[in-house]
Amino acid sequence: MLRVGSRAACVACRNLVANNMGVRFRIPLQKLHPLSRAIHHRYSGNGNPQRPPHRTAARYFTSMSRLPMRPPKPHPGSGGHGYQQQRNFWVARLAARLLKLRYILLGSAVGGGYTAKKTYDEWKEMLPDFSEYNWVIPDFVWELSEQIDLDKLAKALPEMEEIAKLLPDFDKIGENFTFLKSLLTSETSGDPPLKATDSSAAVAHEAGDKQYKKSSDKEKIDQLQEELLRTQLRYQRMLERLEKENKELRKVVLQKDDKGIHQRKVKKSLIDMYSEVLDVLSDYDANYNTQDHLPRVVVVGDQSAGKTSVLEMIAQARIFPRGSGEMMTRSPVKVTLSEGPHHVAMFKDSGREFDLTKEEDLAALRHEIELRMRKSVKEGQTVSSETISLSVKGPGIQRMVLVDLPGVISTVTAGMATDTKETIFSISKAYMQNPNAIILCIQDGSVDAERSIVTDLVSQMDPQGKRTIFVLTKVDLAEKNLASPSRIQQIVEGKLFPMKALGYFAVVTGKGSSAESIDSIKDYEEDFFQNSRLLRDGMLKAHQVTTKNLSLAVADCFWKMVRESVEQQADVFKASRFNLETEWKNNYPRLRELDRNELFEKAKNEILDEVISLSQVTPQHWESILQKKLWERVSTHVIENIYLPAAQTMDSGTFNTTVDIKLKQWTDKQLPHKALEIAWETLQEEFARFMAEYKGKDQDDIFDKLKEAVKDDSIKRHKWNERALDSLRVIQHNALEDRSITDKPQWDAAIQFMEETLQSRLKDTESVIKDMVGPDWKERWLSWKNRSPDQHIRNETKNELDRLLKLHDEHTAYLANDEVTTVRKNLEARSVEVDPMLIKDTWHQLYRRHFLQKALSHCNLCKRGFYYYQRHFVDSELECNDVVLFWRIQRMLVITANTLRQQLTNTEVRRLEKNVKEVLDDFGEDMEKKTQLITGRRVQLAEDLKKVREIQEKLEAFIEALHKEK
Repeated sequence: MLRVGSRAACVACRNLVANNMGVRFRIPLQKLHPLSRAIHHRYSGNGNPQRPPHRTAARYFTSMSRLPMRPPKPHPGSGGHGYQQQRNFWVARLAARLLKLRYILLGSAVGGGYTAKKTYDEWKEMLPDFSEYNWVIPDFVWELSEQIDLDKLAKALPEMEEIAKLLPDFDKIGENFTFLKSLLTSETSGDPPLKATDSSAAVAHEAGDKQYKKSSDKEKIDQLQEELLRTQLRYQRMLERLEKENKELRKVVLQKDDKGIHQRKVKKSLIDMYSEVLDVLSDYDANYNTQDHLPRVVVVGDQSAGKTSVLEMIAQARIFPRGSGEMMTRSPVKVTLSEGPHHVAMFKDSGREFDLTKEEDLAALRHEIELRMRKSVKEGQTVSSETISLSVKGPGIQRMVLVDLPGVISTVTAGMATDTKETIFSISKAYMQNPNAIILCIQDGSVDAERSIVTDLVSQMDPQGKRTIFVLTKVDLAEKNLASPSRIQQIVEGKLFPMKALGYFAVVTGKGSSAESIDSIKDYEEDFFQNSRLLRDGMLKAHQVTTKNLSLAVADCFWKMVRESVEQQADVFKASRFNLETEWKNNYPRLRELDRNELFEKAKNEILDEVISLSQVTPQHWESILQKKLWERVSTHVIENIYLPAAQTMDSGTFNTTVDIKLKQWTDKQLPHKALEIAWETLQEEFARFMAEYKGKDQDDIFDKLKEAVKDDSIKRHKWNERALDSLRVIQHNALEDRSITDKPQWDAAIQFMEETLQSRLKDTESVIKDMVGPDWKERWLSWKNRSPDQHIRNETKNELDRLLKLHDEHTAYLANDEVTTVRKNLEARSVEVDPMLIKDTWHQLYRRHFLQKALSHCNLCKRGFYYYQRHFVDSELECNDVVLFWRIQRMLVITANTLRQQLTNTEVRRLEKNVKEVLDDFGEDMEKKTQLITGRRVQLAEDLKKVREIQEKLEAFIEALHKEK
């Protein structure tokens, strides 16, 4: 048994504290409390050489309560009754004092041991987590040990003086020991107070003890509360210092990436793998009841409530654009936070890294985010549902994925779309309805809580509060402006709102200036809570304040939710993959699973092959098509405006003069333009023909829309070479000026060309006259067709004009007025009322037929007129000037077709091929265009199947890495 105050007991108490703290140090006996030394000297100097066996102090104090209190033997020679009364009183006093001493020492030892154990556990959690770098240690342990500054690591550990500050206040415990020592000393020396036998004095002493105990309890409670607050603040400062050292140490280790350690093995971080899964899921169109239920931290709040500031404090950088009272967050922003050696940010679709330690990079990042937001918003809208993906890495950043949503508004202001409020609500609900989404509800503490809109929205989506974390911002303004600080306590205790939450936090995000740095905001937040009466009066708990504690809590909740739901989500996508594969096998058993991008590449190759086929068209084919199309386009002008006006003059000189003038005018103004139009149309038709022939070989019509769009866009972009117009005009003018037919085959060809043209025109004229006069007698009798009244008048007029032409075979094309009057009177005599304009119109068609018939007869005569033309060019009675005209036209057509063919094959086909490539490249970069042009169930099924496979593979890889981290 250890004696109270003995050296063994003091050493035992010291060892007990040391063992509970998990550290080994020794406190010299001279530094023990004076009471312990006094008790030790008292018991060591009483002449008793025997020492009790060694026990721990806790066991000794526990065993004292079980010792039987035996009365001491009476001193020889003393009185019996008086001595007995004095002995009983002494026994009672001694028992009371020993019991009091037992509880004091037991409470101090147990309380001190528990506090020391808790402090040790907290320090242990603060140490860096090197589990992610276990794969580095086997190969590079010596290299790593040489570069780690062990002195810096030793300095990061708490010193003995700071540990002593966290131990229980031994001075207060010493006061109790001093008081007990005075009692024990007075007993031994025989002081009168301990030997008093008056029972009334004992009663008065006990009453005084009770009164003293009541008055001192309140003071001790206040002192302990103040001491606890000071201890928390000292602990917080020590924690921040250790975290800073920890961050520097982790940075040294992570910077091994730049020195080649990770070149042997590229390893993605766990949060990056998870973020890739979320990126793939964001593009996945949920079918087959497969929905994205993977956890995210969804940040929602009223406009200007401080959402952006909270995110920036968690990300440790001012990365978001800011505006005074203006809506800045116009689309969801997914921020993937992870740890890295350098504080950088990067967009998902960009390779540029923004150094967040440089102000110019921060400004560029904020500008880029704002541009992407405005670009994602469609015309006429204010907000967009398109997600912007951003990753932020840096030393000491908590790993998680956050989605910042546009702030909830109550009123649509000027300049906003009318449906802005409903759009923001729908976007917020879409993210929050995920049963595994963690809702970070941001509430502005500087305004009345009743003005909040977001709390009702969050209550609807998570009524039980199983995945909601409530954050009260601007607490500094709230404490300053609110008359009743207890209102803040009601908010953070969840008693003011009907909304429920997992946890409640109060933070300060600066003084409202956009120029503040993150470090200055952290210092301001720390200073505020150190001096805040909210924390001092117990309205807020220490773990409920600062964004640092908030980020730790959110990260813990996020990873807990991930571990609980990720395997279940992987099973869901596995079942969806089976359904998709089954549908493909049943509907498209002989086709490869080509997604939209792969189908586009296949179509692109086919279209380019078709364009190349244009260069393989033979020159004869090009010239034949061009000559035919050109004559079809210009034949009407040649007959009506050149040949007929000249041929009806009945004079050779006048004919040639009229033809030359009209040909010159035609060549200067119309003919070259018409020729280029014909060439461009021919190129388009041939391009379309090759596409149609290719389609006939391949029955897959999935590329029809794409090919048509490529053809149209290529033609719109193609501009014919303007320099070709001038050269073509010169060539055509020279061809039409030549009148020398050199051989008989050319003459015969011109006559044949003339006959075909005139017969075609005569046939057209006969058709017009037939429509004017109606069916003849055969059709009326055999087909039971009748003439209309207008046709009857036309027929009578025709018969009268035919008699006029028979009488005057050489009549001119012009019908005189007196002849019109004669015809009208003859018709009136037969009771046919006719208009003079109708007579002239009928005459025009009849004379045209009459002239074409005579021209054909003359053409037959000219078949044997080549020799007259060759030998007697001027004096020949057989004038075949019309044959020469048609030869000139025919030669112009041949030369023009040859010129256009050369330009097509040498220049325009290649330029068209270049345009097609440009159009295909533009379509390849426009996913919306590809989705619009390549459609169908087959495409959608292949797209879904590819996405589900990719999601499942990434989920399985993430789950494997997650298990390894455990």
